[in-house]
Parts: sequence; C-alpha cells; structure tokens
Amino acid sequence: MEPGKRPIQEDTLRVTGKENLKAKKIVYYILGVLEVLFAFRLVFKLLGANPQSPFVSFIYTVSQAFLSPFSGIFRTATTKGIEAQSVLEPATIIAMIVYAIIAWGIVKLIEISRPAQNTEIR
Repeated sequence: MEPGKRPIQEDTLRVTGKENLKAKKIVYYILGVLEVLFAFRLVFKLLGANPQSPFVSFIYTVSQAFLSPFSGIFRTATTKGIEAQSVLEPATIIAMIVYAIIAWGIVKLIEISRPAQNTEIR
C-alpha cells in the first residue's frame, strides 16, 4: 500500500461510527420531544389548566395518542379546588418512564448492531 493512503475499510468504519452517532441523536431527540409533551401535560393537569385554551388543548390532543397504551393502568386522582380541578395522571408518569427505557434500548441496539471503531486498521 502507498504511504499516506488509508485502507477503504477504515473510512467505511468511520462513516459507520458517524451514522451511529446520528441515529442515536435522532432517537434521543424524539424522546426529548415526547418527554417535553408529557411534562407539559403533567403540569397542566396538576395545576388545573383550562382545557379550552388552544395551547393546552393542543398538548392534550398530541400527547393523548402516545398515552393511550398506558391508560387504565392506575386511576387518576382528582381534587377539586375553588377555581380549578387538579388531576394526577399516573399514566403520564408511566409513559415517560417506559418511553425513556424504550429509547435507551433502541440506542443500545444501534450500538450493538454497528460498533464504532476508533482504532486504525492496518
């Protein structure tokens, strides 16, 4: 091999490492979006936010699609205040935990399927 030339395999492995990093970032970005939606929903429900508000309604509608597998696991706790009704949805907390574990598992599968190589092949 000529001096200064790298083997083709090394370049391929470095690209694969970059693909791994990109795939992991995408998975964690999606998880971050879901977690933020769930956090807003949890806080809005706990503080008794007005569901007629467009922003609150949007958060409830979008997050409900991802919460449906977890609904009915536990009962929701409701307390009625003077002006607002506070609701604790355990399904939201369970969903936050489960989706985080799923994302972590996907990232680990990405690492197992395409291990990044930091050493040069000679």
